[in-house]
Amino acid sequence: MLSFFDNLQSIGSGKRMQEKEVQVVWLKRNLRLEDNEPIARAIETGYPIVLLYLFEPSLVADDHYSERHWNFVKESLRDMNETLKANATSVWVVKEEVVAFFDKLLQTVKVKQVLSNMETGIRKTYDRDKAFATFCKNRGIVWREYVNNGVFRGSKDRMGWRDTWTEYMMAPQFSFNPTHGQIVNPLNLQKKLKNVEMVPLDEVQGGSFQKGGASEAKKYLNTFLKRRYLDYNQHISKPEASRTSCSRLSPYLAWGNLSTRQVWQLAKELRPKSPKKRNLDGFTSRLRWQAHFIQKFEMEDRMEFESVNRGYQKIHKEVNPTYLKHFESGTTGFPLVDAVVRCLRQTGYVNFRMRAMLVSFATHQLWLPWQSIAKFLARCFLDFEPGIHYPQIQMQAGVTGINQIRIYNPTKNGLDHDLEGVFVRKWLPELHSVPNDFIHEPSKMSLMEQQLIGFELGTNYPYPIIDFKTTRKRASDMLWSMRKDADVKKENWRILATHTLEDRNNFD
Repeated sequence: MLSFFDNLQSIGSGKRMQEKEVQVVWLKRNLRLEDNEPIARAIETGYPIVLLYLFEPSLVADDHYSERHWNFVKESLRDMNETLKANATSVWVVKEEVVAFFDKLLQTVKVKQVLSNMETGIRKTYDRDKAFATFCKNRGIVWREYVNNGVFRGSKDRMGWRDTWTEYMMAPQFSFNPTHGQIVNPLNLQKKLKNVEMVPLDEVQGGSFQKGGASEAKKYLNTFLKRRYLDYNQHISKPEASRTSCSRLSPYLAWGNLSTRQVWQLAKELRPKSPKKRNLDGFTSRLRWQAHFIQKFEMEDRMEFESVNRGYQKIHKEVNPTYLKHFESGTTGFPLVDAVVRCLRQTGYVNFRMRAMLVSFATHQLWLPWQSIAKFLARCFLDFEPGIHYPQIQMQAGVTGINQIRIYNPTKNGLDHDLEGVFVRKWLPELHSVPNDFIHEPSKMSLMEQQLIGFELGTNYPYPIIDFKTTRKRASDMLWSMRKDADVKKENWRILATHTLEDRNNFD
């Protein structure tokens, strides 16, 4: 078998390498081998390839992320490495900032080019990418970035986006077929860069989170398209039933264990012979809506910090530390809200309606600034995707000016979607003895009714921390009055011109 440095001199259709040349595929949120354009393009060249993932200390420490995310990434990389064993190689997993790492790498080898996906990330990753682009320019390195899941950089409006996205989804997938020895074993490089710290991918014990990796992702996809989608439309809003009837693919799409194209094409392939075509249509429509919101954030990433409709900056909200603490701990006295928060903290997943309800409750009922809950929820969501996260938070917080104002009633949602309190009792065991008639409003129980079941409000479970009717009216009056504001109206026209899709009512 050829050594690494032999490979550097021989790979490439008989071409002889100048110096010790490699090309680096910098993996970000595309943790898969199949339908991965940067990897496929690197393979096409015939040059040696280094597959690289960086645990950047600045990103690991960022308040958007928590241990659940990095464990998921490690599981994903470990899964990739299992496949790469057939190629006698692995992903090079390093703890280092990107510029500092490449500065060290260039002291050992010549980097012919760097390939990666475009990342629609938080401002920190965007600034990092700008710094890396400058570094590459100064060092004479070609950095090629490729479209990720049909989200396009540089767009000024949404004209033609729908058709372009569909064309992207219909295009053939990229295969993974490197030549023997083309992917460099990183251990050979690590020996030359002794001041670079490799990150062990030891299996993480415990936790109730979905496991990362393309293998796990394909299992979820297969069971969904085989049987679970049959109840998709009927159970999508139910907090308990949705845990099995929804696809549960969001973390695998967010971290790139699957491409949206892989999922979309399989769903479309199934549709002609499906007995529940409307369920599949609803699912594929949501795949496109996901891309729509990421594209929105790509075009206007200031949404991480300020309301997309600048007129709403006039609303002044103070952070109430007591309310925020009760919200984050799931002790608000509103059972469905508390159950959703506790479920989210332990599993990293709740369905869309419950997420929307949380944001609505925090920003309308508790009158908290949406910025005060954004990072907490990001840390909780295993499928945290900045491009979906921030536009959705703003939409549910009612600060876009163009979307319907929704103030969710937790009690009504509980009665509509968890009538017998199955989900609530699962996550709030202190309410196990509360009768169904009161499971979503235990505060309405009389003292005698409490005594009969050995339950005491204020001891076993808190009283509601706010009066729902009062806070709802406050929020409704304020938000509807803002619709008349001149600056809000002006911004509405700008937002519609920039972000509205053509033929939005015929989206799929």
